[in-house]
Amino acid sequence: MKTAAKLITFLILASALFQGCATVQQPNKPADQLYKEGEQFFQKGKYEDAIASWKKVKETYQSSELSTKAELNIANAYFLNKDYIEAAAAYEDFRKLHPKHPQTDFALYRQGMSHFNQIHSIDTDQTPVKNAQIIFDSYLKLYPEGAQFAEVQEKQRQCRDKQLQYELYVGRFYLKNGAYKAAIARFEESLKMFPDAARRDEVLYYLGKAYLEDGQQEKGREVLGKLLKELPGSAYAADASKAMR
Repeated sequence: MKTAAKLITFLILASALFQGCATVQQPNKPADQLYKEGEQFFQKGKYEDAIASWKKVKETYQSSELSTKAELNIANAYFLNKDYIEAAAAYEDFRKLHPKHPQTDFALYRQGMSHFNQIHSIDTDQTPVKNAQIIFDSYLKLYPEGAQFAEVQEKQRQCRDKQLQYELYVGRFYLKNGAYKAAIARFEESLKMFPDAARRDEVLYYLGKAYLEDGQQEKGREVLGKLLKELPGSAYAADASKAMR
């Protein structure tokens, strides 16, 4: 009797457990429903919830069209949520998976902006600047008629300016600490890399000053004279004249 009672108890418990599991596990939602839920979250600014919904769209394998839309939307949600590292990776994945998609140029633009938005001060890691520059260069070459072409040109110019600011920052550091030859090398390389930059007068001024501090008076005066001749209205003109005396 005890054995029979134990068996009945076991069956009752097993049945209850099975029913409990059955209530927890719900059938997968259709891809279109998951996609719409993602859109609703996205419109409300709930980007993490939107990403979760769109990832489920991909996991259903029910619609390649919706999966493609979800992939781009996931990247957009990361971008708007300011998760720029994840956004850059998501846009790159989208471009690799769908190289002929009509939104590929937009994805490349946003990939560049994801790197650009990670740029901080000139005395920090310059990797985001370099990455943004590479992506923007690619956009300008691949999409000369692209909708974001003008904006990308401006962002590219800003990247080049930030790169030059960094070179000046390092050069001035060398100059301040008496490493004159290292400073000269840095400033000369800057002139080669950015010959038409708006900060050309600043580079010439510090290069001339570095030559003078290094004891190369003739070269120093030559460079400063070049600054005064090419850019007489420069903010560095007065200091250049004073340094030449």
